[in-house]
Amino acid sequence: MDNSITFKDIKKNNYSLIYHLIYQHEKLSKQEIANQLHLSLPTVTQNLVRLEKEKLIEKNGYFESSVGRRATAYTICPQARISIGVEIQKKKVRILAVDLLGTAFQQKELSLSYSNVNSYYEQLSLAVQSFITSLNIRKDQVLGIGFAVQALTSTDGQHITYGKILDCTGLDIRVFSQYLDYPCMFVHDAKCAATTELWVRNDIGDAIYLSIGTHLGGAMIINDQIYMGKEGYSGTVEHMTINPNGSFCYCGKRGCMETYCSISALLEEDESLELFFQKVRSGDPSYSERWNTFLDYLAFSINNIHLVINRDFILGGHISPYLKEEDITILHEKVYEKTAFPSNETFIYISRSTDNGVPIGAAIPFIQSFLNQI
Repeated sequence: MDNSITFKDIKKNNYSLIYHLIYQHEKLSKQEIANQLHLSLPTVTQNLVRLEKEKLIEKNGYFESSVGRRATAYTICPQARISIGVEIQKKKVRILAVDLLGTAFQQKELSLSYSNVNSYYEQLSLAVQSFITSLNIRKDQVLGIGFAVQALTSTDGQHITYGKILDCTGLDIRVFSQYLDYPCMFVHDAKCAATTELWVRNDIGDAIYLSIGTHLGGAMIINDQIYMGKEGYSGTVEHMTINPNGSFCYCGKRGCMETYCSISALLEEDESLELFFQKVRSGDPSYSERWNTFLDYLAFSINNIHLVINRDFILGGHISPYLKEEDITILHEKVYEKTAFPSNETFIYISRSTDNGVPIGAAIPFIQSFLNQI
């Protein structure tokens, strides 16, 4: 077998190295690129011309210079390719456009109650297509559409393997792709949130990500990768039993972590997170007691998981913008009271991603795939 590297391989490698170097920096000059990659100026120039012609990079001003001509600054074109993230919830949908930097630059929210019927999929598909049309971009700029769902999906994202919340087990992505002429895939919403966290941080390594939204979701991160396990449900700590005699979970079992540590478990009917935390922060006794009880159950659950997987925990989801460091301090104290191995080491952190982490995370796999192929 011939394993020799051809001239064509070298050219492609130089092209890739130059693009990724510019991608990793806000601005770079031709000379800086040549110096950092140890390439000749003609080679750098040739590739810059090609990248610019393909609209992947652009000239963006000049660098300051006290002597001679000012060097041209090159930057990537973030919207040279985009990806669409769609978060499907029971009563609403969020649609986001995400650029190559993983930044959401346009978004829309719809009041659309989920129903497992063709008219729903057609209506949502038309809304997504209308959203894409409003961006005024070429069709080939759209890398794909990721649909974040409160469900477990197949490895390739083409169908739903467990969808009790939305009653959509077995659903095929063709319900959307028949209307949308782009690559489409389903992504578990907790995996989406963890994906966004990995995108904004490069120091995670191993961790347990808890997405605390209307429903609870978990993801296991190993070596900066989301580990799904043999059958795709590793990390689904939401169905870990906290109380075998507790309330019924949507899965049909009693006392799952979901029934104690989700926003549905925390809030009363028609109550908002904003109102709840306003009351907590103002010291309202009844709300403070509810919050303390919630943290008790969360600490109990985290301790159990931590005894099995001695890694950091990241708290994300819709609750994370309302969390404060004082909450994390209390949570640590509660865990230390319960654990057999008390320690003063911090291991619980608030997510750094935005409250759009789920739809952004649904879009990111297409961005990652594109960047990996350059």
